[in-house]
Formats: sequence, C-alpha cells, structure tokens
Amino acid sequence: MSVITFVCAGQMNSAITFPAFENGHEVRLVGSPLDRDIIDGLKKDNFHITLKRTLHDGIKYYQIEELEEALKGADLVLGGVSSFGLDWFCDEILPVLPEDVPVLTVTKGMVDLEDGTLVPYPHIFAQRQPEGKHLNLNAIGGPCTSYELADHDDSHVAFCGKDVETLKYIKSLLETDYYHISLSTDVVGVECAVAMKNAYALGVSLAVGLAEKRDGKIGSQHYNSQAALFGQSVKEMTRLLELIGGKPENIIHGAGDLYVTIFGGRTRKIGTLLGRGLSFEEAMAELQGVTLESIVISTRTARAVRKLAERGIVSLEDFPLLMHVDAIINQGAEVDIPWKDFTWNDFSLAE
Repeated sequence: MSVITFVCAGQMNSAITFPAFENGHEVRLVGSPLDRDIIDGLKKDNFHITLKRTLHDGIKYYQIEELEEALKGADLVLGGVSSFGLDWFCDEILPVLPEDVPVLTVTKGMVDLEDGTLVPYPHIFAQRQPEGKHLNLNAIGGPCTSYELADHDDSHVAFCGKDVETLKYIKSLLETDYYHISLSTDVVGVECAVAMKNAYALGVSLAVGLAEKRDGKIGSQHYNSQAALFGQSVKEMTRLLELIGGKPENIIHGAGDLYVTIFGGRTRKIGTLLGRGLSFEEAMAELQGVTLESIVISTRTARAVRKLAERGIVSLEDFPLLMHVDAIINQGAEVDIPWKDFTWNDFSLAE
C-alpha cells in the first residue's frame, strides 16, 4: 500500500481518489482555501458537494492548514488546482512539496510568451519552483470527465513527464480495469493538445446555439454543422501541435478531449449561448460565477498565433475558426461561422 496525497478537492482530483482508493492505497484529500465547504461536507458523510458523488469511506480529509501533516510519508502527490489557481499553487504549494515524491497534476493549460511560444503548465511549474529545487513533475491529459470517472465509466488518459520509470510507477498506483493509462515523455504534445481543445470546444458549441436559434427550440438537434466544426477544429489543432513541436500522435488526446467537452460542461454552455445570439458580455452575465478556462485558452492561443503570424511563421488564414472565436470573445464580433474559409481544393492526384 502507498500513501497518495491529493492537494485541492476539485472535481477531477477528487474523482481520481476512486481508482487510488480501490487499488488499496491510503488516500488523503486536502482542500484548497476555496474548498473548505467541500472538506467539511466530506468529513461529515463523504459526500462531495460539487462532484455530487459519495467518496469512499476511509479517505482522510484535511483543510489546507493541515497540508504538512497530509504530506508526511506520501509516495505520490496529485495537484488538482484549476488554471485560476495557478499562481497560488506555484507560490504556496510547490515550495512545501518534498523533492523525493513525484507530483502528478490534473491542471490543463498553456501560457503564451511574448514571441508567440506556447508553454504548457508543467513547464510553468518547473520554472516557478523555488531556486535550487527539482521536483519530479508530471501531468495528466486526455478525455476524462470527473463524473464519469467516479462512476467507473471506461476512461483512457495519458500520463506525461520526463522520466519513464516515474511514469511507470505512477501508472502502477492508479491504473484499474476502467482507468486506462498511456505514457508519454512528450509533455508539450500531450498537455498542449488537451489544453487547446477548450478553445475549439467553444467553437463547435456555437453550432448548438445556432441550431436552437434557427429552430426556435432549446435542445434542437443538428449534427452536420457540429461535425464540420469538429473536423475543422482537429485540423487547426493538428497544425498547432506541429507548430509547437508536439508529436502528431498526441492529437488523439486533444481530439478525444474535444469530443467529451462538446457534450457537456461550462464550455458548451458559453458556446451555445453565443450561438443563440447573446453577446459575449450577456452570455458571461448569464453564467455569472462560473469559471471558464475556455476563455483563457482561446485568448492565449489566438494571441500566440497572431504574434507568430507577425513574425511570418504562420498564416492567420490557417486558423479561421480560432480567429473567429477570438473575435467573438475579445472584439465583440457576432457569430458568423466562416464556412468558406474551411473549404479547400486538393488536386494532388490529378493528372
């Protein structure tokens, strides 16, 4: 039996306690400063108030002030902060994590640099750890919703990091007959692929709202337009993955994550509202209080592409859907899918 300490009690981090506990490990779940009500509820009856699931009886729960105690004797640390808690995690958590314990983070995201380079969060964590400290940082990517993982639906993810043996070790702790794990040392490829899907999930979800607006019926089902936008999304994501130096096979993690995100969650909601005709400000007002990582990723990715275009490295014409999503979010543009920009002629086999 190993000791696994989960830092932050968000939905995904909490969902991974299921395979961890069922594999016979001691599980310790530590809440962030924003998770106090979650931890209080779990201590009472094991019910997670945002995941809406009852966690296993026997898990040990801690408030953030008890982090030092929760880390004693740990064999693995899972970090579950959202993108909006990135600075807090870097400033408050990384300095107190022991160097001899591998870290696995569920946080998906990228930061764009001044020259247009896109850097995945694991690299940001590495850069922002205290000087002289060398944490063994790894991350999870792939299509996996917290609810379905908690319900034991078959899920396939990728663990990525620099050290192969560490990845094998972490896999041995968490893999089950429903939680399937691939391994990769292509951190940029895996993490950037699953991060950029947030921007494109918003783009595909525009079609949902457009169909509802056209039919005058909430829940109206039309799949041709969604499928077309999905295909365009994968095309643009593949180009971005190549651009940042990720291995092309890791597009499967981004495409799979794109698929699952389109069918539910916060990103689908904002895209649907925009497609119905609400302005970005109106849509955000309706979703007040909801954190939307898709907005952050869309803005950062589009900004990076524009900088690369200014340097002559790419053409904006290769990313029409991303540019349209960015225009809606940051320039007040109305939804008007640029369908003609998606088409092309392939005469490569013509005589």
